[in-house]
Amino acid sequence: SGHAGQARAVAVSPDGRRLASAGADRTVRVWDPDTGRQVRELAFPPSAALCVAFSPDGRRLAAGGEDGTVLVWAADDGSLVHALR
Repeated sequence: SGHAGQARAVAVSPDGRRLASAGADRTVRVWDPDTGRQVRELAFPPSAALCVAFSPDGRRLAAGGEDGTVLVWAADDGSLVHALR
């Protein structure tokens, strides 16, 4: 549970401590895979999120949407770092 609609993609952080899911509900959600609890919800307002990935060092989380937008957040606090259009 969590997304209102389809979860389109998932990614696991390099250390395995977080899982991120991209949804048709215009959100990216971050989860604790050990407890199944949602840690953070990130808005993806341009369109439905289609893909999600952690950077190799685990410090960034990126998602791409149907409209070609890519948003990049700091994985530790969810602050937006880049918006690529």
